[in-house]
Amino acid sequence: MSQSQRDRLRITEIFYSLQGESLSSGLPTVFVRLTGCPLRCSYCDTEYAFQGGEWFTLEEILKKVSDFGADYVCVTGGEPLAQKKSKELIRLLCDQDLNVSLETSGAISIENIDPRVSVVMDLKTPGSGEMSKNLLSNIELLTDRDQLKFVLCSREDYDWAKKVISEYDLTGRLEILFSVSFGQLSPQKLADWILEDKLKVRFQMQLHKLLWDDEPGH
Repeated sequence: MSQSQRDRLRITEIFYSLQGESLSSGLPTVFVRLTGCPLRCSYCDTEYAFQGGEWFTLEEILKKVSDFGADYVCVTGGEPLAQKKSKELIRLLCDQDLNVSLETSGAISIENIDPRVSVVMDLKTPGSGEMSKNLLSNIELLTDRDQLKFVLCSREDYDWAKKVISEYDLTGRLEILFSVSFGQLSPQKLADWILEDKLKVRFQMQLHKLLWDDEPGH
C-alpha cells in the first residue's frame, strides 16, 4: 500500500452549512462526515453514513475544507474515531488555525486527541439503546474546552443524565448540553424540567432540523 493510500479516510460528505447544535450553533461551518459507526442508536439521524462513502486523501480533504473559506470545521460521522486516521486529520485542521470540533459518541477513547480541538461527546442514554457502549473513562479526559451532550428520549433519560452529572461532579467543569430526541420528547417538557431543577446545563434544539427538516447536506 502506498503512502497516499495509507493517508486517507472514507468520507460520506463534506458540506457547508450552519452549525445546528453545540456552543457554535448558528455559525457557518464546514462539516466533514466520516463513514462508518459501531453503534446503532435508536434515534440516529445519519444512518446513511453507516456504509458507502468515498476515499479521500488527507490532502484532498484539507483542500475541500479550505475552498469553503469558513473559520469553523466540524469532524463528525457516523463515528469519526472509528477510522484511525481521523486523529491525524484533526491535527492537520488545527494546524490551519481553524476552530475545530469533533463530534463523537464517546464509545471510542478520546485519548491523544489534539488538545486544540473541542470534543463534543454524546454520552448515550438508556433510551438510545446503546448505553452499554459508553466508555466512561472518557469523561475524565474531557477538559473545559469540551462539551458533554445528552440526547434525551424520556424522563428516565433525564433522571439518568442528572445522576451522571452528580456522580462525576461535572457542573462547572465543562459545558453540558441537553437535547431532545426529535419526535420522542417534547422540547417544552425538557425546558420545564431544567428550570424546575435549576440545572446548570444548556438546553438546545437542532437548528438544522428546524430550518431544513434534516435534509442530508444541511
